[in-house]
Amino acid sequence: MSKTNYVDTVLEIVKKRNGNEPEFLQAVQEVLGSLRPVIADHPEFEETNLLERLVEPERQIIFRVPWQDDHGKMRVNRGMRIEFNSALGPYKGGLRFHPSVYIGIIKFLGFEQIFKNSLTGLMMGGGKGGSDFNPKGKSDSEVMRFCQSFMTELARHIGADTDVPAGDIGVGGREIGFMFGQYKRLTRKFEGVLTGKGLSYGGSLVRTEATGYGTVYFCNEMLKEQGQSFDGKTVLVSGSGNVAIYAHQKATELGAKVVAMSDSGGFVYDANGINLDTIQQLKEVQRLRIHEYTKQHPSAKYTEGFTGIWSIPCDIALPCATENELDGEAAAALIKNKCIAVAEGANMPCTPDAVHNFIAAGVSFGPGKAANAGGVATSGLEMAQNSQRMSWTFEETDQKLHQIMVNAYNVSKQAADQYGTPGNLVNGANIAGFMKVANAMLAHGLV
Repeated sequence: MSKTNYVDTVLEIVKKRNGNEPEFLQAVQEVLGSLRPVIADHPEFEETNLLERLVEPERQIIFRVPWQDDHGKMRVNRGMRIEFNSALGPYKGGLRFHPSVYIGIIKFLGFEQIFKNSLTGLMMGGGKGGSDFNPKGKSDSEVMRFCQSFMTELARHIGADTDVPAGDIGVGGREIGFMFGQYKRLTRKFEGVLTGKGLSYGGSLVRTEATGYGTVYFCNEMLKEQGQSFDGKTVLVSGSGNVAIYAHQKATELGAKVVAMSDSGGFVYDANGINLDTIQQLKEVQRLRIHEYTKQHPSAKYTEGFTGIWSIPCDIALPCATENELDGEAAAALIKNKCIAVAEGANMPCTPDAVHNFIAAGVSFGPGKAANAGGVATSGLEMAQNSQRMSWTFEETDQKLHQIMVNAYNVSKQAADQYGTPGNLVNGANIAGFMKVANAMLAHGLV
């Protein structure tokens, strides 16, 4: 079998086994497509069927989650945990509570997590989990009962040196607290089994800000390569959750002006610069829709439909909302408006067509598995603090995060250069993340 055909053969196996999971297929096709020159240089990967092992999760756990609502009615949701790859350390990846969750989404996220965690340089494997439970509109008591039921099953599969979940969409500090309390109750262990914990019981400073900060740190390295910086630049940030808010904050600290943000209903444009205090009050305190922004800032304009945000002229775009939110047409609009850099704060927010357009046009593009690795990097730092029974300062943790993101950029750039695609950080991140995992898998033998 030729080295090129080996990749194609594995892709066919994945399509046959996972044909109804488009998100997972998209992620696998992107990664394996980048690895063709690597496979040609390393026949041992084919000889050991390493790619077949890489694309198949080590463990898939699906379970029933019964819980009782405030009216006494019994409800049932589906919970799951994909423990994808432990070559580099305990499985590490978030839990997502959202109606859209199904096994294909979790596998896509878990697969991406393998390489993202590898790029941090920390000892973490890849995993992901969640449920189709929707915490929106639920009381605190309902969320608590769901989280306790969810953890009653999950607890037997996780541990500080086995599998360490974190938060994701729909899972914030409230949910992590309820799940940690139930884990402690069931196991009688106070250990670093979850990250994103409250500061009073083992959480880390900077964890809230980490993904947004990290995206900007990574993007800043891309800009330096062009002899540019955030200073004086106009920025679009999609989303208005945690990642978007702190990407806005860090970009502004570096001298940029964020002129638009969005939510699932639409986007606001403020030529004077989006007021972050207002966004935080609306989203983190009042939990209102972003169109309320215009009531406090009448000069701003609200437009229904969140995809239109990419038609606004900008220097830098930071998609921080959700997967496949920025398509080929939106990419073409950004390119036409002379956007010089795009960094993914969300997981796979740019479609393959969009990524192709950016790379073909010479726009600096930071793929999510590298650009948004700041969140899991700081989760890894939280694990280290928990193991030492220590707590680091905000400045100390932020400095470590910054260096991790600089390193992630450097190894991605070096891999892209080494394998003949200079400047293509998609290929570079995939290759750099893969090589560390692949070498560990070979060292472990048939596992």
